[in-house]
Amino acid sequence: MPAVVLVGPMGVGKSTVGRLLAERLGTGFRDTDDDIVAAEGRTIAEIFLDDGEDAFRAIEKRAVHAALGGHEGVLALGGGAVLDADTRALLAGHRVVYLSMDVEEAVRRTGLNVARPLLAVNPRKQWRELMEARRHLYEEVATAVVPTDGRTPEEVTRAALDALELKEA
Repeated sequence: MPAVVLVGPMGVGKSTVGRLLAERLGTGFRDTDDDIVAAEGRTIAEIFLDDGEDAFRAIEKRAVHAALGGHEGVLALGGGAVLDADTRALLAGHRVVYLSMDVEEAVRRTGLNVARPLLAVNPRKQWRELMEARRHLYEEVATAVVPTDGRTPEEVTRAALDALELKEA
C-alpha cells in the first residue's frame, strides 16, 4: 500500500511534490502518468488524440489499480483518475492528499497550454468546468486537502506532511 497518494488537477505539482515527499519520507516515488507513457510508448496527449478519452481512461484505470497494489512509496495519480468509481473505492483507506489550486494559479503555473488535450480550446473555461466536475471527487477521496496557491513545492510538501502527521525519515 502506498505511503501517500497524491490527487489533484493537472499542473498542480503532484509529481514535483511527490518526489519531495518521497525524499523526505525515505521512500520511492511513482507517477501513474509516467507508467502509462512507458507502457504505451507514446505521450498522454497522443493517446487522447489517437484513441480518444475513453480508451485513455481504461488504460489509466489499469495503471492506477496496478500502482495502488504494487507500490509502497509516494504515488501521484493523473488528474482524471478519480473519475472512475472503482478507483475511488480503492482509494478508501489510503492516505490521500488532494493538492488544490484555483484557476489563476493554474494559468500562472501551466499557461493552460495546448499540451493538455482536455484544455485545447478555451483553456480557462475548460479548466473551470473540469474542476467543477472533479473537485467533489478529489474531496471525496482525500484524507487531507493542501492548497498550493502561492506556495513553493517545499512549502506544499511540509503542509502535506503536517496534514498527515507524518515524520520525515
